[in-house]
Amino acid sequence: MFKGMMMAALLALPVLASAEEIGQVSTVFKFVGPNDRIVVEAFDDPKVDGVTCYLSRAKTGGVKGGLGLAEDRAEASIACRQVGPINFKGQLKDGEEVFKERTSLVFKTMQVVRFLDKKRNTLVYLVYSDRLIEGSPQNAVTAIPILPWAQ
Repeated sequence: MFKGMMMAALLALPVLASAEEIGQVSTVFKFVGPNDRIVVEAFDDPKVDGVTCYLSRAKTGGVKGGLGLAEDRAEASIACRQVGPINFKGQLKDGEEVFKERTSLVFKTMQVVRFLDKKRNTLVYLVYSDRLIEGSPQNAVTAIPILPWAQ
């Protein structure tokens, strides 16, 4: 019984993409700990085959950043592209979270959500940062028209 309940709970959790680091550039030299930098990461939409998103964002360095205690800035940029035939793996929900990463020790996260613009046959991805008490209005958006994939 307990095993069945655990499996049901795990299946109810949202499937989120994990990011792969593509590269990074240093923006501020730090004498102690890693430098401040901009990181470029890629992740595939877990519910849409054929879509990869590229996210660039600031990562705070120094001692706090090296220990994972620093709060990263809210700014991010996103570009999603069709990289193969688009195939939906189940029902899509507007505003569904596809990527989420902690950007401070406890209270702040950066997330990417997806919308389906049925009228224009387009997938729309929005990246934004939120905080437990007060989020940030800074955001970025990208869109992919759903087109046949030439083989």
